[in-house]
Amino acid sequence: ASSTTSAPAPTQAAPHSSSALVITKPLRSGQRVYARHTDLVVIGMVSQGAEVIADGNVHVYGPLRGKAMAGARGDTSARIFTTHLDAELLAVAGVYRVVEDKLDRTLQNQPALIRLEGDTLRIEALKA
Repeated sequence: ASSTTSAPAPTQAAPHSSSALVITKPLRSGQRVYARHTDLVVIGMVSQGAEVIADGNVHVYGPLRGKAMAGARGDTSARIFTTHLDAELLAVAGVYRVVEDKLDRTLQNQPALIRLEGDTLRIEALKA
């Protein structure tokens, strides 16, 4: 089963810089990338055991199998985008979901958008 848990109330979000941090190689287990005050774009796979964290949005153009955390400093408007959803953990502004079982068939291994709606994470299929 999946679970959603709330973290303490977020603090004021820091302003984002104008350029995103772009990673153009696959991230392996044990690797962690943090985009401070900006968005993070990964062009390649985020393997199981790897972590991608951004104060802004997280974009993964490849399989997302590890952990993705957007809005790390409390930005509740941050989002996670991926072309291939198979994540271990998803989080936006401290609200997280551990994916212990497979996601719904319509979302598993599909393009998806993850966003915060109130205190709940919403996972939506991205349609072409």
